[in-house]
Amino acid sequence: MTTLPPPATELSADEARRLALRAQGFLGAPDRRAGVRGVLRHLGAVQLDTISVLARSHELVPYARLGAVGRRTVDDAYWTDTHAFEYWSHAACILPIEEWPHFAFRRRAYRNRPHWNHHLPDGDYGRVVKQLRTEGPLTATDLGGAKKTSEWWDWSGTKVAVERALMYGEVVCVERRGWKRVYDLAERAVPAALLHDDLDDTECLRRLVRLAGQSLGVGTRADIADYHRLKAEQVDAVIGDSGLVPVTVQGWGRPAWADPAALETPPRGRHRTTLLSPFDSLIWERARTERIFGFTHRLEAYVPKQKRVHGYFAMPVLAGGRLVGRVDPAREGRTLVAKQVTLAGRKTAPAVAQALVEAASWVDCTDVRVERVEAPELREPLTRELARLLA
Repeated sequence: MTTLPPPATELSADEARRLALRAQGFLGAPDRRAGVRGVLRHLGAVQLDTISVLARSHELVPYARLGAVGRRTVDDAYWTDTHAFEYWSHAACILPIEEWPHFAFRRRAYRNRPHWNHHLPDGDYGRVVKQLRTEGPLTATDLGGAKKTSEWWDWSGTKVAVERALMYGEVVCVERRGWKRVYDLAERAVPAALLHDDLDDTECLRRLVRLAGQSLGVGTRADIADYHRLKAEQVDAVIGDSGLVPVTVQGWGRPAWADPAALETPPRGRHRTTLLSPFDSLIWERARTERIFGFTHRLEAYVPKQKRVHGYFAMPVLAGGRLVGRVDPAREGRTLVAKQVTLAGRKTAPAVAQALVEAASWVDCTDVRVERVEAPELREPLTRELARLLA
């Protein structure tokens, strides 16, 4: 069997791309026996977001890798039997519960250098912790109300207190209920063997840098730092003894590090064809996405409608290990609506059609309607392929 070059050597841009795809679970047969929990542990972090078009992002991430896994199955896999916890990583993320000790450095930082925009009335912190101890698990509403007014930012003292307790590690989000966080005491929710802050900052950072390298396959310092939102100097302090090995990647123009296990065998196997959440860890770092795939993507949900180019929640389409287009989806009853579609060319129409039809089936839609194709001459091959797949 041929192998990739040994560590501390040079990779082609194509080898780096394939390493990244395999590390992220898009190349080779998916581990269906491990399921959603396996995806979470493989990625190390699954980002949460409030936007829901086809589904919420934390549901789209395992779907993109495993196919039509049930949406209830996804949530159950995350939250049942304390398999995960929610914390600040790349952003607000679901994390494998066994990584609780390795975020001690961040909990300490919040406790030692708190920076809060919200005022916390005297006594609210202790009251919230006491109420959770006697009545939990509870939502912020159960605890006494999340907001003082209808404005999203105008948190009540209760909400400020429980969020502060979450950041300090005294409280854990044990599930999402109607998108509301459900809080409980960490001492109840986190297995006793993991419930400690014994690891020093260096050990925490070393672990997270190693995990980021494994989840990326290969990455620059900026890629690795961004995965769990570490500082560049934090990465520099530990990367030398993280277990990652230095490599150069043709065309990257900057040093990189790779997971040595990923270099042992060449990536091969079946490529996944799917729609990607803009918050998927394969593409969440935009500069890396451009470097690896030559694909520029921006989330336009917060851009004024008249200034959007590709749509409110444009989802890149992955096929054959490439990003071959994007779809801005919506739902009308049991119809998946492709409000705007961008194709890289005529040859990509079958892949985009396949991704649309599979996504439609997953969210219980029986039809797909295309409203606008950016290049009008590509509308006919796309709609023809959709008609064939839906027949």
